[in-house]
Amino acid sequence: MRLLVRRIVWLVYAAFATNVWCRGNPVEGTLHRRNYFYVGGSFIQQSVANGTIVHGQMYVEHLVPVKVTKPYPLLFIEGMGMTGTNILNTPDGRLGWADYFMSKGYEVLPISSPNTCLLCSTVSSYTLLTNQPAHDLLGYRVSMARLHTQWPGNGSFGNPTYDQFYKSMHPALKSAVETSNLILSAGSRLIESIGDVILLTHSQSGPFGWTLGDANPSKVKAIVALEPTGPPFGEAVFSTVLDRPYGITTIPVIYDPPLLRPSDLRKVVDSFDSSANYTCYKQAEPARKLANLSKFPIFMITSQSSYHAVYDGCTAQFLAQAGVDVQHVRLEDIGIYGNGHMMFMEKNNIEVADVVLRWLDRTFEHHAAALSFNTINV
Repeated sequence: MRLLVRRIVWLVYAAFATNVWCRGNPVEGTLHRRNYFYVGGSFIQQSVANGTIVHGQMYVEHLVPVKVTKPYPLLFIEGMGMTGTNILNTPDGRLGWADYFMSKGYEVLPISSPNTCLLCSTVSSYTLLTNQPAHDLLGYRVSMARLHTQWPGNGSFGNPTYDQFYKSMHPALKSAVETSNLILSAGSRLIESIGDVILLTHSQSGPFGWTLGDANPSKVKAIVALEPTGPPFGEAVFSTVLDRPYGITTIPVIYDPPLLRPSDLRKVVDSFDSSANYTCYKQAEPARKLANLSKFPIFMITSQSSYHAVYDGCTAQFLAQAGVDVQHVRLEDIGIYGNGHMMFMEKNNIEVADVVLRWLDRTFEHHAAALSFNTINV
């Protein structure tokens, strides 16, 4: 009788574990174990009522499929104002990238970065992204937007899918330098706990991947960068501010020969497009090498209709000039059309995920599966 009860309990558990209920629709999922924890941060005493807050902590979910067959876990670092929920499922209720990669044997770690105001004690130092025009988030203001056909909805308020997406946004820190340092600190502690890992970055978190890889070159085995913030040295399209003194980052990374000061990294104009409000800079020759980022491969993906289509090639060119093993793929060049900046939650998100999977499989073809790491002593 006890055995029968146990079997019934297991079957009920399995039924819930393998189905995700999104907006009333059951979606099959991959059976997995879920854990969550926090890493990094510091306790700060407050003058009011002897209170104490924590600042700089990173929220981490650890998703482990029943059978791990891949050598390294995937650590997903979300874009500005977003959270790790970006890859759990899509705004219209379909399976997300986390489930897809678990089904292929990967452990997956979605994080919510310390720069995202989930439960802020104050929002005075945060950029309130919810004041941003809706279409800017999907890149609808740029000329390529006419090609954007993969977003599941019309990208405007009142559309259920867009409303779900927009409600997932949170205020984010204004300071790019503070943000970078917080994520470097917490992220490095996380990588120390995980061990060998593959970073999966998107948009603003692209430079966080560069700094984490630079600081942990023996443990970061690869970076998959989905439209990383660029181009080198400054902004483009929406702004022309030069705010990345280290080329691809706002905080130091290691060059060879070393930089004594940011101005030692001499830049020259490679190309200029006034219609796109865009200047591509590269290093003056002889170019310094990115000493640590050249120790592992990097895979960059750019969609057809995103504003990143203007300048991601310049970012890839900068990395290559600095000695990095980088491969850059434009989705339309491999027959995948209509995607925007949020390709991992669009109608063909699994097709795009498969591009990443194929690259990972080729890169780590002869690497054995690893045992799941222990997250207790983070």
